[in-house]
This record gives sequence, structure tokens and C-alpha cells, in this order.
Amino acid sequence: MMLQTSPSPSISPRQMNIFRIVASMAWCDGSLCGQEADLVLKRLSELFVKEPSQRESMQQELRDYLMQNIPLEELTAKLQTQEEKEVVLKLGYEVIQVSARTPEEAHINEEEAIAYKKLVDLLGVPAEVVQRIEASVNAESKE
Repeated sequence: MMLQTSPSPSISPRQMNIFRIVASMAWCDGSLCGQEADLVLKRLSELFVKEPSQRESMQQELRDYLMQNIPLEELTAKLQTQEEKEVVLKLGYEVIQVSARTPEEAHINEEEAIAYKKLVDLLGVPAEVVQRIEASVNAESKE
């Protein structure tokens, strides 16, 4: 009997690490809604693939990995540059504020706020950088 294996990802290990951190933030409240999944897949396919015609296939490939939930500590330790940390922080913040589980709930619920604080702490990003990134995301979401 032959075992079927998944094909190797077409993204680098560093890109996969960024993807997994952002996916972990999307999962931090125990659920992954369609808006969160769509945002993660859209933003990261744009980041990883410069050719627009290839983004749909990248999104499909990433969708297969979206169900994996790996601890943040393990993932953030692998980030190598300040740019990677800022990308992860921006996308993580964007993902947690994209939706609420119920109409009465704030867009960033308690579990998401705790996970986001943990991410900020693990990344060791200066407070002024965190504020700049959050302001940028908030401004983009109002457009």
C-alpha cells in the first residue's frame, strides 16, 4: 500500500512560519470564521506571490495548512528580521479585529486581546512600532 503525502509547500520555511503565526492569531479564540480565513489567505498570497495570476493557487495551497495550530512561542522564535516581526504583528492585528463571533461582541474579544498581547511580548517590538502598526491597520479598515 502506498502512502500519499502532501506536496511540499511552494513557499519558503520563513514564509511558512509567518503564515503559521498569523493563522495562530486567527485561531486564538478557538474558532476560525470565514472572514478571518479569507483575510489571512488574501493578505499572505499577496505578500508571497507577486504575480496576481498565481495568487488563487497560492490561496488554495495555504488553505490546506490553515487548519494547523502551532504554539506561538515555537513560531515567533524562528522570525529572523524586524520586517518579519512587523509583518506578523500587522497581519495578526488585522486578523483579530476583522470579525466578531456575535453581533454583541467587540471585534477583538478577550481571548484575541490576550493572544495579541502575548504576540507583542514574544516579538519584543517597541511600543511605538506597535502603535504605528495598529494606527495603520485602523486607518486602512476605515477606508
